Amino acid sequence: MRAYWELAKGGYRRYTRYRTAILAALIANGAFGFIRASLLMTAITTAGTAVGGYDLQQASTYVWLGQGLLGAIPLWGVTEIAARVKSGEIAMDFLRPVAALGQWWAADLGRAASQVLPRMVPMLAVGALTTGLALPRQPLPYLLFLVSLVLAVSLAFLAWTLVNLLAMWVVEIRGYHAVFVIVMNLLTGLLVPVSWFPDWLRILADATPFPSMFQTPIDIVMGLAGPEAIGVQAVWLVVLVGTAQLMLHRGTRKLVIHGG
Repeated sequence: MRAYWELAKGGYRRYTRYRTAILAALIANGAFGFIRASLLMTAITTAGTAVGGYDLQQASTYVWLGQGLLGAIPLWGVTEIAARVKSGEIAMDFLRPVAALGQWWAADLGRAASQVLPRMVPMLAVGALTTGLALPRQPLPYLLFLVSLVLAVSLAFLAWTLVNLLAMWVVEIRGYHAVFVIVMNLLTGLLVPVSWFPDWLRILADATPFPSMFQTPIDIVMGLAGPEAIGVQAVWLVVLVGTAQLMLHRGTRKLVIHGG
């Protein structure tokens, strides 16, 4: 466990160095947040009633919580593992005394931890001062939110790991990466809440792990989802870990066979 803790700390330190990048991301997040908030709140105002279980204050809270999570949850994609496969550096990961998947996972949790407060606090402050927020006063929703957030970050990491591990079979993953970004941004609820989807698309989204990667922690802290949503996240975690381990097992054999 100590090795994983050190890897997580390394991931944390690595990303806290990029303060200018965090500032630039905050400006972009804020601008995009105002656009999202205006669109969602206009839709509710036009409807004259709550839409998909969200009233004006809840829609605003949904937007600004989501903007605060964008640094921790990598919805725009990562390619680091694929790059390590292409360069051959992944061989060093396999030689270390801790599991390769565990190494990458621990480092990503450290990265996510470095982004939560610097992104979340400013976004919530902007939301509170402009469009308003509807946050709970009891401590339990926040505790459940933290648990759900760790699971959401882990699910997003594992999903991108599956895409990256395709590099063990194909020369270039950019096409897969681009398609996955589109699917992920839609089905996670980043653009609009999943409950706003047409019935057929909502059913499709709920049959995937994508809402658990983004919308679930937001709905939990807002009181729109209960602890059972964390159970759903845990089930998807087991599924994705198993799939990643299977891909690693088969991909490693292929790399060894071909001298990768």
